[in-house]
Amino acid sequence: MEYTHLGRSGLQVSRLCLGTMNFGSLTPEDDAHAIMDAAHDVGINFFDTANRYGGDLGPGATEKLIGRWFAKGGGRREKTVLATKLYGAMGEWPNESKLSALNIRRALDASLKRLQTDYVDLYQFHHIDRGTPWEEIWQAIEVAVQQGKVLYVGSSNFAGWHLAQAQAAAAERHFTGIVSEQSIYNLVAREVELEVLPAAQHYGIGVIPWSPLHGGLLGGVVRKEREGKRRLEGRAAETLERMRPQIEAFEDFSAELGHEPGDLALAWLLHQHAVTCPIVGPRTQEQLDAALRALDITVDAQALARLDEIFPGYRTAPEHYAW
Repeated sequence: MEYTHLGRSGLQVSRLCLGTMNFGSLTPEDDAHAIMDAAHDVGINFFDTANRYGGDLGPGATEKLIGRWFAKGGGRREKTVLATKLYGAMGEWPNESKLSALNIRRALDASLKRLQTDYVDLYQFHHIDRGTPWEEIWQAIEVAVQQGKVLYVGSSNFAGWHLAQAQAAAAERHFTGIVSEQSIYNLVAREVELEVLPAAQHYGIGVIPWSPLHGGLLGGVVRKEREGKRRLEGRAAETLERMRPQIEAFEDFSAELGHEPGDLALAWLLHQHAVTCPIVGPRTQEQLDAALRALDITVDAQALARLDEIFPGYRTAPEHYAW
């Protein structure tokens, strides 16, 4: 396993991040625990979750599942760079969501209790809160850092100007600010190349792409559809029909290179300079094993150019749309 620094921080994380959103809801607890053990066995030290994760089991269920895994001991907590998030509603009363100082304090303490730990390595804002000033947010986070409950801070689903706004406010307080940003980023969804990636690189913020296979669209869905193994529904099916020529060309090119489509899509992300580590969210051990194959794939300049032809990206703004 290769490791890299998370943004400009001294924290070292694996080039793949284990996403846990499926744990508990789609993946039974025993299987989830086995996947986390297997991740450690291959050197994945970076695990991502959120207080809202739990699916049908309800918000907080995934954090509780991870907490029970930590409680088994064996250095599980010590070996893990643990990331969780807050923003989404955890109840129906006011102040049980978003980024007020009150919710930051309550949500953090509740996550720590569920996770059965006394600190979070990376505490992430799951979405921008336009109703809370950054002075309030950073003051609350500084208290958590001073208490030893939070080591680093990250964001998710921020625009480029949100990153600039957050870092400017942090700099005024002589505070580190944000060290990572989670954004949807894959061959199909490349909008972050306009402003988010340039902003992240400028401020030394590590980019952690989520949905690297775009909900399975880049995982060989056309072939699986032909074989009767998978059929997309709803928005995913609509996207497939709209992009079918591109998806078919991508799958053909993957076969030409001798790779599974999902492996190539993940490897492409690993070759993007702004990317620290994509989040892989396996439901099964087999899916984790498949993700690991991407680490051994080298995508040369010619292959990168061909992928850009199939899925055109964006130049940095404003040059993409102006002079």
